[in-house]
Amino acid sequence: CVWFLCFVLVYMLYGDVYCFLCFFFFFCCLPLFVFFFFFLFFFFFFFLRPRLSMVSLKLQKRLAASVLKCGKRKVWIDPNESSDIAQSNSRQSIRKLIKDGLILKKPQVVHSRSHARMMKAAKRKGRHTGIGKRRGTAEARMPTKKLWITRMRVLRRLLLKYRESKRIDKHLYKELYQKAKGNVFKNKRNLVEYIFRAKAEQKKEKLVADQAEARRAKNRQMRERKAAKAAELLAEKKKAAIAAKAKAKAEAIEGKKPEPAKKAAAPAKAGKAAAPAKAGKAAAPAPAKKVAAPAVDVKKPASPAPVKAAAPKPAAAPAKKAAAPSPAGSPASKKAPAKKPAAK
Repeated sequence: CVWFLCFVLVYMLYGDVYCFLCFFFFFCCLPLFVFFFFFLFFFFFFFLRPRLSMVSLKLQKRLAASVLKCGKRKVWIDPNESSDIAQSNSRQSIRKLIKDGLILKKPQVVHSRSHARMMKAAKRKGRHTGIGKRRGTAEARMPTKKLWITRMRVLRRLLLKYRESKRIDKHLYKELYQKAKGNVFKNKRNLVEYIFRAKAEQKKEKLVADQAEARRAKNRQMRERKAAKAAELLAEKKKAAIAAKAKAKAEAIEGKKPEPAKKAAAPAKAGKAAAPAKAGKAAAPAPAKKVAAPAVDVKKPASPAPVKAAAPKPAAAPAKKAAAPSPAGSPASKKAPAKKPAAK
């Protein structure tokens, strides 16, 4: 209507040319005005109206994320119950809504690694690792220092485990530690084999050492027995020598006892010589004189030193034999003084 009134007014004032221009402008701009009118209508009713009626649930989402122990983007709120949820402003009420199912925790988004695992398994077999797939030098792709560190850690961890479990002692641990540092063992298998052989050698050496020690102990005992036996024999010999010396001294003392008076010694010895003569039933006076003559010779060495020198062991035996009848002939020796005048 407004445009029509404008057209009439222009026609009355300016004539046909301006009326044509106004008419052309009216019919060209009318679709634009219609389109703009419908655009405003739809924009207002379909976009602005819901936004004006929607409530803010930021607090409820934050509380729900804290209760569910997840992020805010993992919290789902029922849009149909937004007005009821907006009234909940405490954790207790949020828990109740979670229990009722109005607030939920979204499931974990699955990011499958199946293809990555398949590629890794294939690369372990040697696939997809050709020259065209390599980027960088061998040292850059896998440094030798890193390989060395990994190998040392593996070997030292094994040695420590064996030492704590008493499989190896501290001395063997120290030796193997130094060997591992010196690049003797290429991998863990070589180290285990070396430990097995070293323990076998240790057992063998210990067995040989035990056998040698047992042999030495046996020889030591044998030497001790021999020494003890020799000591016993020597002690017996010493005892026999001491007994012989004691007997010789006793005999010498017994031989010295009848010598208090030199004059009485000759008849006493003559009586001793006469006693065996009587025992032999030969009482002739002539042999008695012959026995008495050497008695005078025995008198002459009156000093004790010659007696000791003249009393060797073989001479002591006849002395014993001669002394044997002395106890039986003691009465004869007592009777000897009665025959003194005859001897004179």
